[in-house]
Amino acid sequence: MTNLTSHPNGMQGLRKEHLYKVLVIGDLGVGKTSIIRRYVHQTYSNNYRATIGVDFALKVLNWDSETVRLQLWDIAGQERFGNMTRVYYREAMGAFIVFDVTRHTTFEAVAKWKEDLDSKLMLADGQSIATVLLANKCDQGRELANNAIKMDQFCKDHGFVGWFETSAKDNLNISDAANFLVKHMMAAENDILKSVIPDTVSPQLGARREASCSGCFK
Repeated sequence: MTNLTSHPNGMQGLRKEHLYKVLVIGDLGVGKTSIIRRYVHQTYSNNYRATIGVDFALKVLNWDSETVRLQLWDIAGQERFGNMTRVYYREAMGAFIVFDVTRHTTFEAVAKWKEDLDSKLMLADGQSIATVLLANKCDQGRELANNAIKMDQFCKDHGFVGWFETSAKDNLNISDAANFLVKHMMAAENDILKSVIPDTVSPQLGARREASCSGCFK
């Protein structure tokens, strides 16, 4: 969703604000909550309790001359095939799917998470939402993520836009992964806006219509 800020005199400013809903999904115990807490609050603990249902966090980024607000949805690992996931996924523009590099079963589950996500959610233009794979807890071992060629091929085969080794404990690559996802979400948003705003529309009219496109991603 994109909005234009307004000045007190009623004139629209040039600074855009983007609000993106981002899902953080994966098996139980892979570190989803730890990643979000590290990214949003710069904190880490070994004693997080398992998420029940869904939790939320907000991260605000200054992105060049624009403001990006990421609404991060921390979805419990046991929710994959629950009836509520379709509701949780609604209107998301991007996702992280997380696995634990020390537990091979969590990597085996990644393809199922992605398949379930794609079956329940797509953008207005029929494309899958931008999804990044996070190989988490790499501070404890990299057995599953040390073959970059294999990981690149896995992402290509399953429709991920990319992957990162991450560690919430060591604060490794989490911001980089988020920035990477934001770039892809912004590109997808621009593609959708181009499809609903004809090239012949004047820039002023285009700006007004862009500001009204908050429902384009349902």
